[in-house]
Amino acid sequence: MDMIQLTIDKRPVEVEKGISLYHAAKKLGIDIPILCYMQLEHLNIENKPGGCRICVVEVEGRRNLAPSCSTKAENGMVVRTNSMRVINARRTVMEFILSDHPKECLTCSKSGHCDLQSMAIKLGVREIPNESTCEMSTYRLDTSPSIVRNLDKCIMCRRCETMCNDVQTVGALSAINRGFQAAVATAFEMNLEASTCTYCGQCVAVCPTAALTEVDHTPQVIRAIADPGKVVVVQTAPAVRAALGEEFGMPAGTLVTGKMVTALRNLGFDYVFDTDFAADLTIMEEGTELLDRLKRHLAGDQSVKLPILTSCCPGWVNFFESRFPDMKDIPSTARSPQQMFGSIAKTYFSDKMGVKREDMIVVSIMPCLAKKYEAQRDEFKVNGNPDVDFSITTRELAHLIKQANMDLNMLEDSEFDQPLGESSGAGVIFGTTGGVIEAATRTAYEVYTGKTLVKVDFEQLRGLQGIREASVDFDGLEVKIGIAHGLGNARKLLEDIRAGKSQYHAIEIMACPGGCIGGGGQPLHHGNSEILQKRAEAIYREDAGKPIRKSHENPAIIELYKTFLGEPNSHKAHELLHTHYFDRKRKRNIEE
Repeated sequence: MDMIQLTIDKRPVEVEKGISLYHAAKKLGIDIPILCYMQLEHLNIENKPGGCRICVVEVEGRRNLAPSCSTKAENGMVVRTNSMRVINARRTVMEFILSDHPKECLTCSKSGHCDLQSMAIKLGVREIPNESTCEMSTYRLDTSPSIVRNLDKCIMCRRCETMCNDVQTVGALSAINRGFQAAVATAFEMNLEASTCTYCGQCVAVCPTAALTEVDHTPQVIRAIADPGKVVVVQTAPAVRAALGEEFGMPAGTLVTGKMVTALRNLGFDYVFDTDFAADLTIMEEGTELLDRLKRHLAGDQSVKLPILTSCCPGWVNFFESRFPDMKDIPSTARSPQQMFGSIAKTYFSDKMGVKREDMIVVSIMPCLAKKYEAQRDEFKVNGNPDVDFSITTRELAHLIKQANMDLNMLEDSEFDQPLGESSGAGVIFGTTGGVIEAATRTAYEVYTGKTLVKVDFEQLRGLQGIREASVDFDGLEVKIGIAHGLGNARKLLEDIRAGKSQYHAIEIMACPGGCIGGGGQPLHHGNSEILQKRAEAIYREDAGKPIRKSHENPAIIELYKTFLGEPNSHKAHELLHTHYFDRKRKRNIEE
């Protein structure tokens, strides 16, 4: 590797050729302030438009100040990061940005977590010169089922654009206008619902201000709990327990399952259940569907659609409905665990408890913003009553716990309620990339071969690589499996299927990088791959500690089929646990 030498703030440093001045300064422990810059380690992607100019430095021999994030270090450079000229320029830039930014910090949803607010404090900006003469740009508020877009708060950092276009390849966002009217908007200036947005929420996860936020359902949840005429049931997704503790100062990867259950019970939920139960149910339906397709394929049935695609992730479902509607008969028809749970809660459980459907409120705690949209889809309603009434994110739950004056660190552990709180380790690993297909493999192997699977850990299906593949030996039948997380990676596998090049029998796809552990509603990790790795390790740790690790051995699932559903993929199971997909390409006016 070629090395070069330069001087930064009168200190010599040797760095790799091609490195930016920002990273060269970091080698010396010099922290240059940044605002638009973002590094996604696990995706090997940088957002470095050099647009905000907060990171400018002075380079000897150059007339203009240089943005350190996008300026490459050169041999012999002499750089100043702390001259009065640099400090004055940064303050002036910040004053300009703030002059066109709403002064709503007291009520802003990002207050206390806003990068712009933090940077203003760091630069010592306390007032805006000539503020009374500044005319602010104004845009209409755009609210979708999952995401709220407030372009008045956009600072044109373009982080969201990088996530949407470069990482996810969704193409819903693009820069418009110049000067104070500049912002990142949806393509063709459509609203989010009319655009190609999948509601994955990765844009929200990286937005430094409140230009992009989730639709907050906590007020409705509070009202429901306070209503004595309602029975309020809550379900918690597997990825939530691996990340919630971060909002309370715990190290990444701290499992807080029992403390979370206690917090939810203290909040006043009537029943605290586990989405992992529904994940086990999903495996029963999806695994049976996989085996049925494999058997028909082996028998020479040319009409069988392979590979089968997992259908647990609503962001991914939105993506293929709008981009690959010609392939909508390939994914499994099994509903997501969230929706399976809601359906069972408002039929099986409500009947057992003698509660009318309309008097039961089902709340889900999810790492995902697309779940908010999914809960509102018409096919998941009965006479207008949704199977899942409200979906709130891990971050929203943390805020709700704090509002109730609880410190998660101080709570005792408690157990989920029964019967919808019992789950296997297979249900837990749904929370990370590769987990769904590993859970399915544990059950499908035993059902297909009739033999006991002694080693249930399929290490070859694990990891954080964007696209992975593995072969699993089903006692002589080689089952080829593909795994993708991040919609950009999913697109590659889908295009291979469309072109007839795919050799897989089954493919797991998750919209968010890392899977649900990196969901758009999780505590912000700012692209830190170490945090994602620790969350994944926590998920596998909980799986390893479970007495039951295969979905089909969950006694609550066995009882559900025995007394209510019949066999997997039965008529009743299809009615309550399966779905169908739609061609949304024409509606959204998408041009390939």
